[in-house]
Amino acid sequence: MSQQDGPDSSGEYVKFCKEKFWLEPPSETLRKQLEEELKLSGTNLKSHAWYHGCIPCEVSESLMLNHGDFLMRDAQSSPGDFVLTSRWEQKTLHFLIRKTVVRSSETYTRVQYSLEDEAFDSLPALVHFYVGSRAALTQWSGAQIYQPVNRTLPLSYLETAFSSAVSLPSCRHGLRNGEGSPSSLHRREAGVAGEDNQTLSAPYSSHTLLSTSPRSSRAASVASSPSLSRCSDTRPPPSPNSTLQRQCNDRPQAHLNQDPPSYDTDGSCYTELYPGPLSYVERLRVEEGSVGIDALRVEDRNLDFSPVVETVSCFKPNRYQSPLMPKDNKPLEVGILRRVKELLAEIDPRTAAKHITKADCRVARILEVTPEVQRMMGVSSGMELLTLPHGQQLRLDLLERFQTMAITLAVNVLGCTGTTEERAGLLHKIIQIAAELKSTMGNMFGFAAVMRSLELPQVSRLEQTWTTLRQRHTEGAILYEKTLRPFMKSLNDGRESCPLSNTTFPHVLPLLSLLEKSMAVGEGTEPWETVEVGVDVVMFHLGAARTIAQLGGIYRSNAESKLQGFQEQSEVLELFLTDFQMRLLWGSRGAVEKQALRYSKFDQVLTALSNKLEPPVRTH
Repeated sequence: MSQQDGPDSSGEYVKFCKEKFWLEPPSETLRKQLEEELKLSGTNLKSHAWYHGCIPCEVSESLMLNHGDFLMRDAQSSPGDFVLTSRWEQKTLHFLIRKTVVRSSETYTRVQYSLEDEAFDSLPALVHFYVGSRAALTQWSGAQIYQPVNRTLPLSYLETAFSSAVSLPSCRHGLRNGEGSPSSLHRREAGVAGEDNQTLSAPYSSHTLLSTSPRSSRAASVASSPSLSRCSDTRPPPSPNSTLQRQCNDRPQAHLNQDPPSYDTDGSCYTELYPGPLSYVERLRVEEGSVGIDALRVEDRNLDFSPVVETVSCFKPNRYQSPLMPKDNKPLEVGILRRVKELLAEIDPRTAAKHITKADCRVARILEVTPEVQRMMGVSSGMELLTLPHGQQLRLDLLERFQTMAITLAVNVLGCTGTTEERAGLLHKIIQIAAELKSTMGNMFGFAAVMRSLELPQVSRLEQTWTTLRQRHTEGAILYEKTLRPFMKSLNDGRESCPLSNTTFPHVLPLLSLLEKSMAVGEGTEPWETVEVGVDVVMFHLGAARTIAQLGGIYRSNAESKLQGFQEQSEVLELFLTDFQMRLLWGSRGAVEKQALRYSKFDQVLTALSNKLEPPVRTH
């Protein structure tokens, strides 16, 4: 078989035919239905994107690509039961989850779920345990689960689409709209021919043609072959007559080469940049209603619009004008700092968090993304752009914003030359803003920046100030030390995340740091740079990036919902704009200097301010 490289993309589902899967790119209506499902209560299984409902076994296998990938689905041959499908050591494994009815009293019973000895009161609890603890799913397999493969279509649609999948009805070969696109087809070598599947006591491993790349647009196939294996969820193994059959021999077969070239049998089942006569950007513009179909000239439909590779920052501090500062200002001008301090004192933490979130989401292109910007990016959301090669400038801009925000807040603490009580009060205010960003706004990027300001060595060394905080604002100190700091560490370690239904801006800082290593975001060793957890944490954050790229629409919807009716205050918003902060910190001239020089100089300034507030103790 020939292998053809295609454009990368995140995926959608496939639909059974006789010997083909048909690509079914989601419409805007389906995307909205998915968003509504994921916003349900966490106790509802539908709210978890790793639950794919009634998809067939073969389809679940095709979604398993990376070591540690997993999803949960309904058991085909045992209605009411569930199967955990995972990828481990280049094999796809299926684990039937046991259900046990536990009688708590004479009148009350409850169901528990287990794979082996450990039992859980809910399926999400089971998943969270095995992902968080990295415990083996079963002793004999040693398999672990790291990152979920999230569904990209609503469960209601999947149920309809796959309701007749078992019978494999005869249907016409081909991709959606009858278009075969060689550039969209891709295939990965996999497997050993003719390997038998195993049952529940030893969940079977499968080697299949249906393999997935997180960023590729493909077609997929299931072809009959003398070498067959079964896809089973329960014991004993079902008979061949009652089981879907699947080719496991990955070597070229004579009958496969008889297919027409335009209907290549290679590939997989997830696509977002689905093949068709229109380029992706044109389709996007049509779907969004920015132009009518008639406005796309027929002769232009075969043109591809390449994304624009941005090389200039979106921040222009030298052109920035603000009523809070003169056209030309010096670094850390006293009058500007005083006004910043007054504005921070006037607003409540939640209002500050909303302003930060709005500014963050604009820079990250989660909110207020025009069709023209989408056309330029080649994707619909900045969350997908920052995972792509041509998204480097966005990654750099976000790292600039992160660092500048942290330094600005630190300066407000270190520049507070009043009493220790005043500084402790300002620390308490910043802690409250961090809490609002985390819990109320679901803005993990802003939360990480505010937390970094508190963790800077020049701030964390102020023992008198922190002691006063514990005495005067005990609840704030406890909140910071017992909740916010541990949560921040868990985010970085990949052991915890914000619920999707509450997230406006996911935790992308580790990904940004990994992809743009040359731009440091702080001193010290990051969690993924230690020998003990390095590889696991890196793989987690890279895996999370694939999920983040697919969920830009949900983040936008969440942000719009949380900011609905919010009336921004222009002066307050300015405090949290990166252009303003760069001018405040480095002045009109220094703000345009090279980044490394700016940061190194300001690190010295912060140290001097910190030592002036609380001189270091000299030991003899």
